[in-house]
Amino acid sequence: MAARQLVNDPDDFVREALEGLQRAHPGLVRYHEDPAYVVRARQPDKVALVSGGGSGHEPLHTGFVGSGMLDAAVPGAVFASPTAFQIRAAIAAADRGRGVLLIVKNYTGDVLNFRIAAELAADDGIQTRTVLVDDDLATDGQEDGAPGRRGTAAVVAVEKICGAAAENGASLDELAALGERIVSSARTLALALEACTQPGQDRPSFDLPDGEIEFGVGIHGEHGVGRRPYAPVRELVGDLTKPLVAALGLDRGDEVIAIVNGLGATHGLELSVVHRELGGFLDGLGVRIGRALVGSYVTALDMRGCSITLLRADDELLALWDAPVRTPALTW
Repeated sequence: MAARQLVNDPDDFVREALEGLQRAHPGLVRYHEDPAYVVRARQPDKVALVSGGGSGHEPLHTGFVGSGMLDAAVPGAVFASPTAFQIRAAIAAADRGRGVLLIVKNYTGDVLNFRIAAELAADDGIQTRTVLVDDDLATDGQEDGAPGRRGTAAVVAVEKICGAAAENGASLDELAALGERIVSSARTLALALEACTQPGQDRPSFDLPDGEIEFGVGIHGEHGVGRRPYAPVRELVGDLTKPLVAALGLDRGDEVIAIVNGLGATHGLELSVVHRELGGFLDGLGVRIGRALVGSYVTALDMRGCSITLLRADDELLALWDAPVRTPALTW
């Protein structure tokens, strides 16, 4: 028997969810059904930002369409890339003649289909640039020929900060350079206490023995890079944070934007405790959290677990982070 979930028919799951998103936020987003994409209800005259990927990671990316972030988002099926045809249509819908920045997480299907869509958009006379997000430290140092680090929660920072710069009138080339700078300055690690279950399936994507956690998981229900004993949260947070600090070369006096992200079934109380422990750990190193985002923003359906993202910050990035934003999932 399939797991009990609030689903009618698994084949209609994504479409019905997108219809619900538009009903909940009619002043912010419009859902186009065929081909499927979500676009801002009111399009300003600026460089457009378009992102997307498989569904199941909500509120990423459709929940970040609106003022100060994305102009369009392209959802695939659950954990599957959108098609190049979908992406091309979203690019055309978002473009206002100033070019389109494509923000792409580093997964083979996403990279391929966004590349094809960019080529098709060029044939349509639309200029694009691509920022490839590859922040997942668990997949660093892979063998030659591997796709490289996966794209995970740092994509939220790219969309937020580049979205603010676009609202301020930045050019397409300036936005591409800014996005690349953010990606190079950000790293993420995640762990899972329980795996996720796909709609219509009767078991989770992997089983964990009692007393163990999955370390270095991605956002598609895949295994991590190893298993470790379950431990108090302060120890788990230390295990996640030490490699991030080392990878970014953080030192006393440095400042970061910290994202404590729930993977779908982690309670806000737990995430607040994770952030408390992260703050204490960084305090001990003399590294300051300049800004923080705590909540479930890049999920893996109903996976129980969390990720920590650290982004080395400066005055420019902090000012753009603080700029107003109004989307279904992020507003200040």
